[in-house]
Amino acid sequence: MNDKPRISDCPMYRLLRTSEVSDFNARRRQGEACDLVGTDLSRLDLRGLEASGLDLQDCYFRMSDLRGIDFRAANLEGASFAQAHVSGCYFPTELRADELQLALEHGTRVRYR
Repeated sequence: MNDKPRISDCPMYRLLRTSEVSDFNARRRQGEACDLVGTDLSRLDLRGLEASGLDLQDCYFRMSDLRGIDFRAANLEGASFAQAHVSGCYFPTELRADELQLALEHGTRVRYR
């Protein structure tokens, strides 16, 4: 775990930073790899992200629009969700509701049980 979010030079990461979520999804479906662990995904509109299989460990989602994303098959261990919009999201069953609430309200990192 890093203290600061990472800005990656990965082309797939840059697609997310520029809100090109549909292009990101299409390239992933074609098998393109991406390394998002510990990256800064703050203040982004990520609606429509196909998160299944993504390793989002230690990512920062502060104030991002995540509405409707299905995170059930993604790794969110250590992610921070301060003030993120999560209406309609599915989260892994290992992530307790009180843990997510603390992350949303206080910016703590989520821990799985």
